[in-house]
Amino acid sequence: MKIDRSRNRKARIEMIPLIDVIFLLLVTFILFSMTMTAHRGLSLDLPDASTAAVEREPLVVVSVAADGRLFLDGEPLEEGALKQRIAELRRAEPNHRVLVSGDRNASYERIILVMDTLRSAGVPGVILETAGEGAGSSGEVP
Repeated sequence: MKIDRSRNRKARIEMIPLIDVIFLLLVTFILFSMTMTAHRGLSLDLPDASTAAVEREPLVVVSVAADGRLFLDGEPLEEGALKQRIAELRRAEPNHRVLVSGDRNASYERIILVMDTLRSAGVPGVILETAGEGAGSSGEVP
């Protein structure tokens, strides 16, 4: 008896494994993108706030360390230079938002002094960073 081998099977591209791989890559990308944050400040011990709204992209970060030192976007800054640097940034881009990130152990007087300096430099509203229920939360102060 002769076996009929003349029927050629058409090659098929299996879509199910391809869809599985694409779905896996998509889930991986989403999970990794949720963990990525752009933080240009210092590693500070922030005070807690449970009702603060989360601010996603502060453009300028003024950090106050526990010992009172000032930093602008992570770079050390003299107190007298803060007003001048912020004024320069506001001249270049008037819509710059300013985030003040003060260490929990920084003096309250020092934070208020920084906020007064920012207001005299023409910053209309300051965002105060706190560590709330969602770490990195912040609230705007008019």
